[in-house]
Amino acid sequence: MHPEVLQLFHEEYRALRPRAPIPPIHLRFYRFAGLNTTIRLREGHLKVHLSDLLEGAPEPVLRAIAHILLAKLYRKPINPVHATRYRRYASSEHVMRQTERIRQMRGRKKISTAKGEYYDLEEVFESLNQRFFHGLMGRPVLTWSEHKAKRLLGHYDAAHNTIMVSRVFDRKNTPRYAIEYLMYHEMLHLKYPVKVRGGRRCVHPREFQMEERLFPQLEEAKAYLKRL
Repeated sequence: MHPEVLQLFHEEYRALRPRAPIPPIHLRFYRFAGLNTTIRLREGHLKVHLSDLLEGAPEPVLRAIAHILLAKLYRKPINPVHATRYRRYASSEHVMRQTERIRQMRGRKKISTAKGEYYDLEEVFESLNQRFFHGLMGRPVLTWSEHKAKRLLGHYDAAHNTIMVSRVFDRKNTPRYAIEYLMYHEMLHLKYPVKVRGGRRCVHPREFQMEERLFPQLEEAKAYLKRL
């Protein structure tokens, strides 16, 4: 039990809902693989689960988390001060390093296979490596997704050094330039790791964007992805 953290939730609940009775709040810290936080209302009880990475967080940050979770649950406006405070904490270099380390230790990465029915991701990677990176980029783990996801088309996971491409592209009528662009985009994430500037995560820095424009069929590829 963490009475001091629980007290923050009580105070923020009262601030957001001054006339409503405060329901019983059950709060626990869990060994999540990142800065996960959840809140649910079940049978009149609030169940709050926080990552154990937040146990040592400063009181203003924990208060910000309480405010954000409760505001989202009850569909109230989120105070920009709290939102900024939590964002700066979560994107700080120390916390990002710690989170990355914990993800490597605890997180499980489901690896399928790089060889699909129509496209081999390792062959695509090596082809792009020679064309754009002089063959010098070390090959990460490459895998098709387990399912034909249409929301997450591609992703580079730095914690597990893995590039995943949605299996929705592993079909006969998929133009090769679409898969090449997806792979090239994720390879640029490998080349230009996420940095924090002014308290914000910089995912696509200017160098990244400039190099992305070198892909010869950029517009055709983006148009194809948009149609999906």
